[in-house]
Amino acid sequence: MTLDSLVLHAPAKINLTLEILGRRKDGYHEIVSVLQTVDLCDTLTFAPRTDGQVRVECDDPALADNPAGNLVWRAARLLQQARQVDAGATIQLDKVIPTAAGLGGGSSDAAATLQGLDRLWDLHLQPAELYNLAALLGSDVPFFLRGGTALAEGRGERITPLRPLTDGWFVLITPPPILPDKTRTVYSLLRPYEYSDGTLTRRLVDTLAAGGPLTATLLYNGLEDAAFRAFDTLEVGGTLHDALQTVIAAGGEFARLAGAGPSLFLYSPARPAAEQLAAVIAAAGLPTWVVPPLETTNP
Repeated sequence: MTLDSLVLHAPAKINLTLEILGRRKDGYHEIVSVLQTVDLCDTLTFAPRTDGQVRVECDDPALADNPAGNLVWRAARLLQQARQVDAGATIQLDKVIPTAAGLGGGSSDAAATLQGLDRLWDLHLQPAELYNLAALLGSDVPFFLRGGTALAEGRGERITPLRPLTDGWFVLITPPPILPDKTRTVYSLLRPYEYSDGTLTRRLVDTLAAGGPLTATLLYNGLEDAAFRAFDTLEVGGTLHDALQTVIAAGGEFARLAGAGPSLFLYSPARPAAEQLAAVIAAAGLPTWVVPPLETTNP
């Protein structure tokens, strides 16, 4: 059955924990991380084309029909080639998740593209096939095929679902610094003493499995010092350190870095407290959102 159109949502993610265990022989780093999708979403609308072409339309010109920088286009072309698909598609990408902010927006868009075109083109891919294609696009992409709460291992591509986190609210803050080739740069600045053994992630996994509450003291990101070294070499739009000081002054003393940054996030069990804190931070000029955790999307 051919669909006339299809709309999917692509959520942002945060790393509740992120520990770097060491450098691998393939040049990547071995990590363990608890990932969580949150209700800040891009929207992708898929419509069929009869000319076999893939067109990406986006209000961000940098992402529209840019094969080098657009994971949506790359995901569509990968699926076409893997399954020898003659059909095409127009994909409208409406961006809400800030680009290159550590919130996984590009990876989430890529996963939604694989899922959306699988349905639009009536391919009926098995979960393992989707996973293998997702892993070719990036370490975070397999996680977004399901989302929710999960343990990520390896270079981030080995995903184990965890008991869903359904309570509480996150305050997301995205300061302005944009760092070219950010993830590679931040990882390159890691120092051996910043590696860890996974204990903090196992503590959180055990807490979630037992139904215990998430608390700010359970959150951890081993990339923070390296990210601050990377971003604070920039002189445009203030530094990541400036943003953190603004958040702390507003009362967010337990702010953590999201992914490789520059976004920061805080956890609050109560929405009014989260909104009050977010209002103070936003008044200081930093883009801010208050969002709940999100379970599996696009079933």
